[in-house]
Amino acid sequence: MHRVRKAIGHVETEREFAYLQKDSGSRRANFPILGQSQTIKDIVSLIERIAIVDLPVLITGETGTGKNLVAKSLHNLSSVAGNPFVSINCAAVPEYLLESELFGHIKGAFTGAHLDRKGLFEAAEGGSLLLDEIGSMSGSTQAKLLDVLHDRKIRRVGSNENREVNARIMAATNMDLDLAVRKGSFREDLYYRIKVAHIHIPPLREHREDIPLLAQHFLDNVVEKFKRPDLQLSTDAEEFLYNYDFPGNVRELNNMISNTAAISSG
Repeated sequence: MHRVRKAIGHVETEREFAYLQKDSGSRRANFPILGQSQTIKDIVSLIERIAIVDLPVLITGETGTGKNLVAKSLHNLSSVAGNPFVSINCAAVPEYLLESELFGHIKGAFTGAHLDRKGLFEAAEGGSLLLDEIGSMSGSTQAKLLDVLHDRKIRRVGSNENREVNARIMAATNMDLDLAVRKGSFREDLYYRIKVAHIHIPPLREHREDIPLLAQHFLDNVVEKFKRPDLQLSTDAEEFLYNYDFPGNVRELNNMISNTAAISSG
């Protein structure tokens, strides 16, 4: 409990947010990673180094750890920050549609293809493309993605024409891709192609000292959104949050604060 009070007091008195510089002219003004633990500081430092080089990046971590935020931070700190950031959850798109979503299609390529359509590789031209939950891709789509990463060219579904693409590729997954490679469900050559740079985000239970800061940040958002200045974290709530394991990680913490605040009288 002493550590909880100490951490919160530190934030309140110094506002030492390791993830953000408030200077609006700084490139870090759009850096949304919250945390003051050494774990988060190390991740921030790694993000800053990787952001400036145009290499494929693999972002790994449990569900809810903030993989999308890391990808957005990489984009925001890169030289293409003003260009599109496009993402797709590969697990949420049926396999028969994923190829069209990624590479586009031409009119008449399949039933319902009434017009030519750009895919996400073209939509992300000059910017960044995040392939979230890449581990769910079928072997066929993995093979086509490998060709794109190698040649920097895509072919719309139904077309014989190759189109050059220029987008930084980032991939994210909560799967153990090493294990998937050993089992044969994920291509080894694609694995090493997307893992040129690697950022792993540890679960929240491994950097508990960030929980008070995160909880207060999420509560501040609720207070602002719902105009509830009366809301604050009780001592019991702080202690519970600090000792809870959060299997859903930061996302679960955010949802817990939002839900509790919505039904709380103070």
